[in-house]
Amino acid sequence: MGDEAVALGAVHAGLTAAYAYPGTPATETFEFLLGYSKRHGHPVASWCANEKTAYEQALGVSMVGRRSLVVMKHVGLNVAADPFINSAIVSVHGGLVLAVADDPGMHSSQNEQDSRFYADFARIVCFEPADQQEAYEMTRQAFEVSERYEIPVMLRLVTRLAHSRSIVYAYQEEAEKPLDKARDPASWTLLPSHARGLWRRLLEVQPELVALAEESPHNRLTLSDHDRGLGIITTGIARGYFLENLPELDSSPSHLHIGVYPIPVAKVRALAEQCDRILVLEEGYPLVERQLRGLLPTPLLVQGKESGDVPLAGELTPDAVRQALGLPCRPISVPAVEDLPPRPPQLCPGCPHRDSYNALNEALGDYELSIVNADIGCYTLGAAPPFQAIESCVCMGAAIGMAKGAADAGLHPVVAVIGDSTFLHSGVTPLMDAVAADCDMTLMILDNEAIGMTGAQHTVLSSSRLEPLVLGLGVDPDHCHVVEARPANVQKLADVLRHELEHHGLSVVIPVRECIEHVKRRRKEAKA
Repeated sequence: MGDEAVALGAVHAGLTAAYAYPGTPATETFEFLLGYSKRHGHPVASWCANEKTAYEQALGVSMVGRRSLVVMKHVGLNVAADPFINSAIVSVHGGLVLAVADDPGMHSSQNEQDSRFYADFARIVCFEPADQQEAYEMTRQAFEVSERYEIPVMLRLVTRLAHSRSIVYAYQEEAEKPLDKARDPASWTLLPSHARGLWRRLLEVQPELVALAEESPHNRLTLSDHDRGLGIITTGIARGYFLENLPELDSSPSHLHIGVYPIPVAKVRALAEQCDRILVLEEGYPLVERQLRGLLPTPLLVQGKESGDVPLAGELTPDAVRQALGLPCRPISVPAVEDLPPRPPQLCPGCPHRDSYNALNEALGDYELSIVNADIGCYTLGAAPPFQAIESCVCMGAAIGMAKGAADAGLHPVVAVIGDSTFLHSGVTPLMDAVAADCDMTLMILDNEAIGMTGAQHTVLSSSRLEPLVLGLGVDPDHCHVVEARPANVQKLADVLRHELEHHGLSVVIPVRECIEHVKRRRKEAKA
């Protein structure tokens, strides 16, 4: 898989340590590294509480001169944005590579945001592979570029590349770098007096980064002597979609493929001199299309997502590229079938969240008006029938903050529902706000002892340590309850919830039972 090609490239680049938080479509990169580490004894590979802590640990590896990899999905980069943006200013020592997987089409995400904008905002180099071989090669090159220019480097994948498979040709593995602590503490200490100079250094290196992109073999320009009307720019995986349709065009247009950013300005202008119009094919947001309008002469027509020639939403597809190229739609054969009922995803049979939601619905049955704010996880499926138990899902940790806001506005009862891993990821800090205000709300931490949604990975803290953590934050022990989530306990859990909903203050209820998929995984690992 593309994810695995990244992991293998990092290992062969002499990787010392890797850090991540699970998130589709990036999870398999780290699963590969965990398996490799278990078999070979290196590199260090650690799941972390969240993406921010993962990035900061990678920074520590870099500061002592060794190579580190951070893996996350696109919305995880929002969580890691603080250390990521600031790391562009420090003098990165050992190579630091951020592998981030975007999810156009929102197969398992809240949005379609494009991580290339983060790289552009931070003023760093971004590699965008078009296939699995490039994913392997670019990962190795990214470490070299990071050390050469003393900046973090982003590697941006998308779902189709991350999860599709191909043969990858590997080459000689590099040795691990020796320990070599950064000798200038000022280059890592972002006091304003230091940061101003480091910011100027980053700005001064920008022409070199553009030159790197101009010279990169991954940014290939092919000019056509036969078709001077249309020019094509592709990025990442869009190259394959264009080449798939190319044989059906009357002539081969001039073509620039961009796999390394910043945008290679000279190559873009060379393409523009050859064409009357440019069609931009890119997966994600119209990053290149927007930047072209500031680089090219005004009369030149630029087409793409913003012009309406390519769909703005969803994944880019070969068929969408066909239409943009003016080719006829391919005939589609749809088998004749009788009307089938919808089959949305559901909580697994035997899932402990089923018992928790049955208890919650029973406890709320006596109230005409209530609100249940929930969070990111497989328990978000509680929004669907037959439970219809939750009413919001915005981002990691938002359930607690939103519930506090609803309570502050005067609504009662207010319930927040969050999973154990999500609570450790982003729920501890908003719970501190609720504790400080003794907020009139009830928090349910659904503890299934796993990160269930992404494949039943282990949480960073065991279930037995959640209650002491909650009490340590200042929650009243009389209003903190741990209840086993089983069908036979639904009435008991409902009674506990009903009692706490009547309490005008903060309460926490922790239903506990191991995820059934985690049980299967744990038994499989024990046999291996």
